[in-house]
Amino acid sequence: MNNRFSAADQKTIAPVIAWFAELQGRIIATIEAIEASTGEAKTFQKKTWERKNPDGSPGGGGTMALLHGTVMEKMGVNISVVDGFFKEDFKSKIPGTNPRGDFLAAGISLVAHPANPHLPAIHFNTRLLITGHWWFGGGIDLNPAIPDDDEAKNFHESLKNTCDAHDKDFYPKYKKWCDDYFYIKHRHTPRGVGGIFFDQLRGDNKAELGDEAFQKNFAFVRAVGEFFLAYYPALIEKKMNHPFTPADRDQQLRYRGRYAEFNLLYDRGTKFGLETDGNVEAILMSLPPLAAW
Repeated sequence: MNNRFSAADQKTIAPVIAWFAELQGRIIATIEAIEASTGEAKTFQKKTWERKNPDGSPGGGGTMALLHGTVMEKMGVNISVVDGFFKEDFKSKIPGTNPRGDFLAAGISLVAHPANPHLPAIHFNTRLLITGHWWFGGGIDLNPAIPDDDEAKNFHESLKNTCDAHDKDFYPKYKKWCDDYFYIKHRHTPRGVGGIFFDQLRGDNKAELGDEAFQKNFAFVRAVGEFFLAYYPALIEKKMNHPFTPADRDQQLRYRGRYAEFNLLYDRGTKFGLETDGNVEAILMSLPPLAAW
């Protein structure tokens, strides 16, 4: 870890990093159990990676877990902890960056592309970023290829309940942010049915690592992860065996094409990963296995 962090700061950061690793393990176990229920015990394949800073010094790394299964045509669950120094032409774009450009970024990122066209794809991520400031970010959004108004309503109501337990301002604020962010500008259409998206969640300008604001926001980040585990596996069980037609499959593939367009053209996480010399395979994990235009 970047040596600018004191022992006390490292002690504060450690539970956040541990949470991302724990959540990855729980998600993998849950999805593998669903895959096994089909009689095809497909499992996630893990690959660790390391990165170097522009000056050649060690810069952390992560673990990519990728599944090509029966229920999940492609699903990735990645964790990373990277630290070091931003490139000179990038550091001015990140709030709070000091003249050296040093940073720490830790997080979990998940994208699921199911085989059944009636089962929505889903994206989820949460992260901690530290420059001269600290903040949490992340979100979760549902991406059905075939609309289901009742399920979209259930998703948003459940997500609102999760947000309201922490701050009643979160859901309306972060829902709008999600709607605005996950919008395919060149097609004038949203990517999916939305969810929540948040960034720079930290507290006031005097917020410090480990203070009350930090703990409150970390609790919310954990709640978003728990929401995914409560919601999506239940939806898989509900829809994984739904009958579908070749026309449904074609609609799914064309929807995936739009998903790919957004992630390659607009997604901030993709841009951040590439600008910080992250693992390209892990960064582009979000792309669907097959798509059509």
